[in-house]
Amino acid sequence: MSSPFDWSFPYASRKMPVLAANAVATSQPLAAQAGLRMLLAGGNAVDSAIATAIALTVVEPVMNGIGGDMFALVWHDGQLHGLNSSGCAPAAWTPDYFKGRDAMPGTGWGTVTVPGQIAGWKALSDRFGKLPFAKLFEPAIAYAEEGFAVSPTIARQWANQAPKLAAEPGFAEAFLPQGRAPQAGEWWRFPDQAKTLRDIAETGGESFYRGELARKIADYASKTGGALSAVDLAEHQAEWVKPISQSFRDYELHEIPPSGQGISALMALGMLEQFDLEGMGRDSADYYHVSIEAMKLAFADLHHHVADPRHMRTDARALLDRAYLAERARLISMDRASVPTAGTPATGGTVYLTAADASGTMVSFIQSNYHGFGSGVVVPGTGISLHNRGLNFVLTPGHVNQVAPRKKPMHTIIPAFVTRGGQPLMSFGVMGGSMQAQGHLQMVTRLAAFGQNPQAMSDAPRFRVEKGPVVNVESHLPADVVDTLRARGHNVAVAPVDSLEFGSAQLICRLPQGGYLAASDSRRDGQAVGF
Repeated sequence: MSSPFDWSFPYASRKMPVLAANAVATSQPLAAQAGLRMLLAGGNAVDSAIATAIALTVVEPVMNGIGGDMFALVWHDGQLHGLNSSGCAPAAWTPDYFKGRDAMPGTGWGTVTVPGQIAGWKALSDRFGKLPFAKLFEPAIAYAEEGFAVSPTIARQWANQAPKLAAEPGFAEAFLPQGRAPQAGEWWRFPDQAKTLRDIAETGGESFYRGELARKIADYASKTGGALSAVDLAEHQAEWVKPISQSFRDYELHEIPPSGQGISALMALGMLEQFDLEGMGRDSADYYHVSIEAMKLAFADLHHHVADPRHMRTDARALLDRAYLAERARLISMDRASVPTAGTPATGGTVYLTAADASGTMVSFIQSNYHGFGSGVVVPGTGISLHNRGLNFVLTPGHVNQVAPRKKPMHTIIPAFVTRGGQPLMSFGVMGGSMQAQGHLQMVTRLAAFGQNPQAMSDAPRFRVEKGPVVNVESHLPADVVDTLRARGHNVAVAPVDSLEFGSAQLICRLPQGGYLAASDSRRDGQAVGF
């Protein structure tokens, strides 16, 4: 049986992939090893993924925490399952609650929706796990109690975020105990976090939503100007959902349905199905141009049409309709950049990890506090840093994503999964806000059109488009490609060599004769491990 990709590594990289029967890949080595320990203890890929995720809240607090949201795609026993454990707005968040503002706040209690992550861990464990739920917490609790050395990349992110968040309730006491962020190589301990994780482990997450931890969160909100209540927390439930997908060549990309942004990756991929990417050539200006244009069009639709599905006026099927995407693709001109607007379909700061085991179970898993530490709010004595996912709401009257009580905001964090011929091939993700959907697009086109292996597709130079007119590209994108894109009207900004704005990919791909190839992004501290 032939490999679905080649074995060349054409880009400068500090890493090579890991080939093993069982594998874990994530953005922090200690967390990856926590997942590996569960596999060695007789657990499966789901146990491994949850343990990795729990450890990440301790060892990479600059990207996630105990008070965030999570999503997962799980291939198990011949079927792909989707889990959405994102939370709703507090009941008090009427449009009038934000009266006088032009936009949602960026930090503080005004950004804190119900954290869904803990319920997601438990739902995954209950449905697919083999090990006791409490065991999955052991590595994270040990790291929090005994400490670990802060890595250079995490120290850099900590220092960059600290000034903006230092005045938020509880932040400085929790994460700046010496009046500053920890430096690279400095030993970090957080006993309060260990105590909280032990409470979650022992109560199966009940304490966080209906027990002592819930009371502490709600009381602190009441004392410091927050709207999040005990009732808001108690009402949260993780939700099993049917994944949505889009074919490209003979591959199928699967995503979590709205309220997530994964649909925009599927839309852009459907547009690119209309183009001869292979004929354009890998890493060519034409390839980057059409990919950027497709992503811009998909984002225009995303920000206009996508929200909590209970409030959308256009459903996912209409946005993924082949005729509609072919129509959108015709708007792409090969000789000039566009200023896209939303179409009219027919009516009808994040961490990522992946794990796979020898029995064939594969997990694509993502969790986040959104912007780094999130809202900056930390509940005293608990180590619970709360996310700022509410920032994704808008205040525009009548918009599908307008803030409202018990409504979910449009969500950026998305896990991805690729099948081929109905069989599992690759679990992967590219963390980093709006970079995620376009990162998924770039990974899949490199696999399906150019046959690159996961490490090579991760190492390749990326682009990142935002709502504004600028197209950000990495410094190792060839200069002639940059010049050609500029000549076509793209406002290209070349990022510094050490930029962290292009996400972090983690990928595990099934090998034809058994086992996996696991790759971790060379842009971060991460690690792929296996046995």
